[in-house]
Amino acid sequence: MNWDKTTQDKFKQMIEKIPVFHRRITESVVTKKAEKNAASRNAAEVEEQDVISAFFSDVPSPFYGMMVRLLEKSGFDYKKYGYPKE
Repeated sequence: MNWDKTTQDKFKQMIEKIPVFHRRITESVVTKKAEKNAASRNAAEVEEQDVISAFFSDVPSPFYGMMVRLLEKSGFDYKKYGYPKE
């Protein structure tokens, strides 16, 4: 599936900041989930909301704080999509 260029760039920046031993699995899992999210919206491409939703749904709780910091550092505005969910 195609990705919005800005979203893809932010995602790549974020992946580079993840510890090496988690990088590959995170990239794989989040990519699959983001593409599934976009498909469920009948979207032509993966957008920021799809990636953010993928991170919040698939990241184990021990890594939650780090994920939020990395999302912010990479320019993802997760709050405008209602995250974190209460």
